[in-house]
Amino acid sequence: PVSAFPPDGTWPNGTSRFDKRALALDIPVWQPGLCVQCNFCSMICPHTAIQTRVFDPRHLDGAPTGFRSLPEAFEPALAGMEYVVQVAPEDCTGCGLCIEVCPAKDRRNPRRKALVSESLAEHRERERENFAFFRTLPPAALDELPIDKRSAAFRTPLFEFSGACAGCGETPYLRLLSQLFGDRLLVANATGCSSIYGGNLPTTPWTVNAEGRGPAWSNSLFEDNAEFGLGMRLAVDGQLRRAHALLAELAPSLPEGWRTALTSPAHSDKEISARRELLASLRDWLRQTGSDTARALLEICDVLVPRSVWIVGGDGWAYDIGYGGLDHVLASGRKVNILVLDTEVYSNTGGQQSKATPLGAAAKFATAGKATRKKDLGLLAMGYGHVYVAQVGIQSHSAQTLKAMLEAEQHPGPSLIIAHSPCIAHGYDLVNAPKQQKRAIDSGVWPLYRFDPARVTADDAPLVLDSGPPRLDVERYMENETRFRMVELRSPERYRRLVDAARAAVHQRQALYEQLARIHLPKEESNG
Repeated sequence: PVSAFPPDGTWPNGTSRFDKRALALDIPVWQPGLCVQCNFCSMICPHTAIQTRVFDPRHLDGAPTGFRSLPEAFEPALAGMEYVVQVAPEDCTGCGLCIEVCPAKDRRNPRRKALVSESLAEHRERERENFAFFRTLPPAALDELPIDKRSAAFRTPLFEFSGACAGCGETPYLRLLSQLFGDRLLVANATGCSSIYGGNLPTTPWTVNAEGRGPAWSNSLFEDNAEFGLGMRLAVDGQLRRAHALLAELAPSLPEGWRTALTSPAHSDKEISARRELLASLRDWLRQTGSDTARALLEICDVLVPRSVWIVGGDGWAYDIGYGGLDHVLASGRKVNILVLDTEVYSNTGGQQSKATPLGAAAKFATAGKATRKKDLGLLAMGYGHVYVAQVGIQSHSAQTLKAMLEAEQHPGPSLIIAHSPCIAHGYDLVNAPKQQKRAIDSGVWPLYRFDPARVTADDAPLVLDSGPPRLDVERYMENETRFRMVELRSPERYRRLVDAARAAVHQRQALYEQLARIHLPKEESNG
């Protein structure tokens, strides 16, 4: 009933864990004897339904009979710990992506991998019990580990069990965002697919950690989300200035070193943990002090833990109806991060054509095939000179995606990450999305790059082309998606012209990017 709705518009986090849809006929079942502990499965899972963890073996007391784990084999800092891959059977959608990317094979039967698809009905009860136990395991401390594609997967995901389509190409980016920036995350989300599966009230996949803290998420309109997110940044900055001013007033009586420690930059996990510990001591001190200034600071002192502000939305918002606002935010110079989940089509409303739709693709109400090139949003943002810009693809190049997100957060001004997001509107089985994404990258249709204004030196340029020159013909990429094949079936002659135009567009853009880079291209960094 309406009377049960919260009057202030807020909702509890982590409620998607109650949905338990049990959609899959078959689920992945872990084979520890074959596992190479790469974590690709948990990195790619669109629903966070398969997770990996390292933990102290003493916590195995009381484990269910069917619970399995292995000694951690790769990180010296985690020596003596146990490693586990665990599926949430009633949250898995059966998309098969984890099995598809698993590199570990049985030498005697190469078709058998470290993850095997088996009947949900047969494994549901046992794996439900195993997953419930898995959730009780305190994860090993990761503060001393450098963040890389393997260790990132061990970090607690604060985005899980969304109602997105099986195999969704958008959600892995949001899960990774939550793992990297955790409960410091402030998300302004444009209306679209990500607002539907992100806030399918009364449930939401944005959840909390063991301390009960999690990201703050809010949805705004399709056209004004960039301004909405900028407002979050301005509010945080205003609170921070106020907190610093109150600390200055209290400085004569504060314990020595506190003011400096509470106002200095903090980026690493270790620095953030230290800040939180000091903040707890500050709260106690403020309560004991009891002055008006102390009470005022007590109300807002949480802002002394640095916030990570991200503006999230799809290509329909970023390239089209919300582009004016996005451009305004980029020009503002403020420290905000923008993540564009680019499906190259208005996915949420059935797949209409947009400025993000690639040349030659058919779309809803535009079946002849788009005759103009896709808008180069990244190039437009680079033109400002102060914006960090990256184009990424997590399903085939997770290391580059991870690097871009970390660099974007460290950049002192605005950042823009454009994320390749396979979608059912493309017209192929999304279990093949990692291979198809790699074709897009190899053909030059989706070049990977990072543009960092801070990288400019006498011998270096801000643009780094991570994917190198094209080495696959554009048509080999296009022929695998229905959105292109529909055009060929309707008019083979027009399709040939569009393929030729797409090929020329790739070569022209590559030449331009190489000229902007002005440096030798690095070797490709691919992780399957």
